[in-house]
Amino acid sequence: MMEILADVANVSGSVQGALACLGAALGVGWVGAKSVESIGRNPGAFGKIMVLGILGMAFAEAIAFYGLFLGK
Repeated sequence: MMEILADVANVSGSVQGALACLGAALGVGWVGAKSVESIGRNPGAFGKIMVLGILGMAFAEAIAFYGLFLGK
């Protein structure tokens, strides 16, 4: 048991980077799911919804880059 605790103590990582990437992954998934749902409800608005969905995903991914590069 003590060996496991010693190994856990030696783990070093970037908690803020991990949380930023987790948030970005959840955000991209949520934006994608809601975009597909809204296109299913109104197929005529495909172009506008697609543009807004891509922008939303790009902004969510930017959060991950901020957390990874500015967190160090």
